[in-house]
Amino acid sequence: MTVTEWCSLALTTAGAFFFFAGTVGVLRFPDVYTRLHALTKADGLGLGLIVLGLIVRTQGWTEVCQLALIWILVMVSSATACHLVARAALGTGVRLWRRPG
Repeated sequence: MTVTEWCSLALTTAGAFFFFAGTVGVLRFPDVYTRLHALTKADGLGLGLIVLGLIVRTQGWTEVCQLALIWILVMVSSATACHLVARAALGTGVRLWRRPG
């Protein structure tokens, strides 16, 4: 394997780790607000790392621009969806989790 392939593998593996960490956060955190935070932050970074890993292996600028556009559109839609879900939860009276004691 070449250095480019190793870098691509390392970046995509790191991205997959952050996707996994975001999934664990969604399953383990106690309320909707912390779950949204874990999901949007980890998935945004995970997708960014995977896109970088794919950009390393591309042949031309067209593919680089397409991958960057995909990442930007997903980031915008993820932030918008997170805001809408958090606002709906706040509007319906979902309370923040408080540590007992």
